[in-house]
Amino acid sequence: MKSLRGERLSSEYQKAVYEIISTSLKNRTDRIRGLVSVTGADVSPDLKNAKIYVSILAKNKEEEQASFEELCAHAGFIRHELAHMMRTRTVPEIRFYRDGSFEYGEKIDRIIKQLEEEENRQNDEGDQK
Repeated sequence: MKSLRGERLSSEYQKAVYEIISTSLKNRTDRIRGLVSVTGADVSPDLKNAKIYVSILAKNKEEEQASFEELCAHAGFIRHELAHMMRTRTVPEIRFYRDGSFEYGEKIDRIIKQLEEEENRQNDEGDQK
């Protein structure tokens, strides 16, 4: 179970990493395309490691993958910027992970929509008989 301090720090790191990605990193490189959302952060209790969960919405899968790889390549820069923003003794090593919850949500929405369309079609056919 995570402590209250750990939850607060995770939330603060999530906000700070998003701010760094959307400002300094976007100005530093033009290889990050699409919309990058930091969906979560999980900082270890000893504050030495942080898992940052990101979701990237781009035109196609290739741009998403290229943007994710660019984020991973600039993890050191983001950590350096975090050191300037956060007032903690240690700044964790950052590892990025893809968050597939948006894609999963879209898939569920499509399935529900298909089921509703099928049900409406069956009801229309039943009314015609």
